[in-house]
Amino acid sequence: MAGEWGTPDESVWGKSRGLDPGRAPYPLIRHLLDAAAMALHLWDVFLSENQRVRIAEGMGLAGEWERARAVVGLCAGLHDIGKLSGFQFCSRRGSRYLSAALGGDRVGMSAERFGHDVAGLQSVREVLAGLGFAAEGELRAAQRLAEVVGGHHGRFHRVEDGIAAGFLGGAAWARQRSAHAAAVHEVLGAPEAPGVFRAPAAVLVTGVVILADWLVSQEDYLRRRQRGLEPVLADHFKRSQKDAPGLLAGAGLARVRLQRTGFAQAYGIQGEPNPLQRSVMEELRPAVGEGRRGGICLVTAAPGDGKSETALEAERVLSEAFGTQGYAFLLPTMATSDQMHGRVAAALLRQAGVEAGLTLVHSMAWLNSAYADEDLDAQSVLTCDEVGEGSGRAEADLRPQRWLRGPKRPLLAQFAVGTIDQALMAVLPVRHNALRLLALSGKTFIVDEAHAYDPYMQVLLGRLLNWLGAYGVPVVLLSATLPASVSDRLIKEYLQGAGHKTRALSRQTFPAPYPGWLYVDGDSGRATQISPARRREQAHARSMELGVVVEPVVHGSGGGARARLAVIERLLKPVSRAEGGTALVVCNTVGDAQETYLRLRERFDARSHEQSGSVQLLHARFPGDVREARTREVTQGLGRTGPRPLRRIVVATQVVEQSLDLDADIVISDLAPLSLLLQRAGRCWRHENHWARHGYPGGRGRPAWASGPQLVVLDPITGGGTAPRQWGEVYSEHLLATTSRTLAGIGGGNISIPGDVQDLVEAVHGDSEDFDWNTPGGSEARAWTAHRGKEMAERSMAGLLAVPRARSVSALHDLHNLPGEEDEWEVSSRLGADSVRLLCAYVHNDGRVTLDVEGEHLLPQAAADGKMSVSLVREVMRRTMAVRADWLKGADPDSIAPPKSWTQHPMLADLRVLHQPVQGGSAQPVKAGGKTLRLDKDLGLVRK
Repeated sequence: MAGEWGTPDESVWGKSRGLDPGRAPYPLIRHLLDAAAMALHLWDVFLSENQRVRIAEGMGLAGEWERARAVVGLCAGLHDIGKLSGFQFCSRRGSRYLSAALGGDRVGMSAERFGHDVAGLQSVREVLAGLGFAAEGELRAAQRLAEVVGGHHGRFHRVEDGIAAGFLGGAAWARQRSAHAAAVHEVLGAPEAPGVFRAPAAVLVTGVVILADWLVSQEDYLRRRQRGLEPVLADHFKRSQKDAPGLLAGAGLARVRLQRTGFAQAYGIQGEPNPLQRSVMEELRPAVGEGRRGGICLVTAAPGDGKSETALEAERVLSEAFGTQGYAFLLPTMATSDQMHGRVAAALLRQAGVEAGLTLVHSMAWLNSAYADEDLDAQSVLTCDEVGEGSGRAEADLRPQRWLRGPKRPLLAQFAVGTIDQALMAVLPVRHNALRLLALSGKTFIVDEAHAYDPYMQVLLGRLLNWLGAYGVPVVLLSATLPASVSDRLIKEYLQGAGHKTRALSRQTFPAPYPGWLYVDGDSGRATQISPARRREQAHARSMELGVVVEPVVHGSGGGARARLAVIERLLKPVSRAEGGTALVVCNTVGDAQETYLRLRERFDARSHEQSGSVQLLHARFPGDVREARTREVTQGLGRTGPRPLRRIVVATQVVEQSLDLDADIVISDLAPLSLLLQRAGRCWRHENHWARHGYPGGRGRPAWASGPQLVVLDPITGGGTAPRQWGEVYSEHLLATTSRTLAGIGGGNISIPGDVQDLVEAVHGDSEDFDWNTPGGSEARAWTAHRGKEMAERSMAGLLAVPRARSVSALHDLHNLPGEEDEWEVSSRLGADSVRLLCAYVHNDGRVTLDVEGEHLLPQAAADGKMSVSLVREVMRRTMAVRADWLKGADPDSIAPPKSWTQHPMLADLRVLHQPVQGGSAQPVKAGGKTLRLDKDLGLVRK
């Protein structure tokens, strides 16, 4: 491979740290060839057909896939070209091997610090010119390719910023950059520059480059190649191509083809699909037609109507039509994601998806019991972040990524279930947002509980849909209570990304049927709905008259018969009698839930939840392992398959509102915004139709006192009262007051499901600007103004933080156009109080600090290098919980500081540890933020 620029000098190193110190470092040219070979394999088997189409179109090479493939390979093959610079001197061991022709420039090239990604951005255009990429019409494409090279560490840089000329070295270094580039160019068949290279396509290519680099930078692989380098570079490249499939499969990213089965078999459901599901199976494919640029499908139905299975049937149709592989199923919370992960895993197994890559995607996913310790102890990825503000020049790992633990890899798997936050990071200016867009653009994108997101997250979701529309990604949105104004905005964002003009869209609306589905084609903008016949069938099949009783209550002390706890106790008396029954009591705050649980235990069953008492408690302030176990127990007790307990009262918070498959004989709820009350009511008689056809679990039917589904709302506002002050941190005063008035106006005390749902949602949550200003300055006016102001502020904040819409990006740096080096923890996908993860530890009289109050499990310590076994880290992290950061303000720093040995650990260093003194076998409260905190085994974290 010796051309006019000569042969690549293999004393130039690409990887050094973590490799065999007795051998020369891994040559840069070999690493570049490895990455190019992997990128070609990713094009062939990892990218979906849809992604290949979008990349080729973005290069002006529609129908010329081989040319586009070669350009992608070239981008990967040049990604580290910037290491031919002062970077070579950031490792003493690595620079020791440099040839005499290159090693003499150490002083001049080390005078100033720059990243090798920035060096690549600045130097690759000259290299490309030598390869013939700088012809008049191709200058823009060459510049875009340089941006891709500069962005391979996950952050795009300004082309205009420049670097010191001395960092790039003299003529010998320039010749070597050209020689390395020419060698890569040759093995790829000397690809020609594309005529254009549009930004959205370049973002996807950057994602491919990052992934290819990571896959071939795994420590074991590099050590193996280091031991036996092929004498000829062409042979090395062939070996790299041969190794690529194994590396991809080893990372859990290989693609599988499911054996599609019948509906009942696929989902383990008795009987036939309901009319909504059958409509999607039979009517969606004709609606899609010959669409070429994806489409967006909105599914609306009451809770418990099988929307999840409907979405997966829609995915079958859309993935086949648009050439996507797999799906991402995103939900509002970690708890709902954990539940859905189990359901999706079972569905994949029933479709011969044993080898399917399914991952759980949220910040604590690796703690889920679905992952074994050995699954988590995966390969380190050797990368180099040689320059940082205030750092030395020593070569350093970028916090070695664990494939299953790292936040970016799980989205790359063919099938992913997780929280919406992980997807929204794709449109925030954080590192590796390009990798997230690559991960999402190859799948069908499913968002459950689309109504559950505040205005801030709705704007981010809209921005993400805009990018997915640009990529022609099919999207499915699911909701039981989505206002028409919100669904309309989301659909229009998608269509704008697909190329539709804003002015034309402003004259259109996209009303969705309820129940039913609406499909809008990305290419034509044509809208198609569920057929009237199927819609009527679904409405009839799932019709329910929900009895609604509003109970005026008084919070706190006093109130007499209207005292909140007294009312709940009275309502639950039938459960305590011989017939028993099941009840769900949903509270707005954890404190209320803990207080309610204690009162009901005192009244109905002295045994605790852990002692298998009939009163159970579930909320978010339990340690992770306890919360997972309690969620499983509650779901089993009130689930579809049983066994159904004779008597069960579950006291819970908002954690039961979404995606938990629960059925209670009666639901009692604190007043909440109406859409959320409907969600909570969806846990009442949820499986009645199914059980009526197939029999009740264990043969135990409803108790006689439960003559019909009933929602009881505990309303502190009706009759002139006010909501508790602490509720203001959770819900808008305006929405609570509007809901209270709306409930008071329900005729006959019944809500027809599904007939009344959409009108009720619009009455409280719609975009109407109507307001009675006859009492200016009154409490209602103030509440309305505060509510609207908060919504506008949240939308504005999201608009400022989000990356531009796909078709508005000029330079790739637009995706990181905020100061600083933002990573996931610096830019939030949710607004609200910052949270930290808290570990509750126990301090015994003899000075021991343990993970348990009994004193049997000592708090583990990290080794001198900060490392700790995965099993020990997991043991610690599974006992943590998220709490508001401001709760710990004013606490004695020593009382919440983690052990000193944890300060270098990538996960443990950021924990807060509550050191609870143990006296008489019980944990004592710790003062923090003007209150006390104590972890109670039965109640969870108690704050008083």
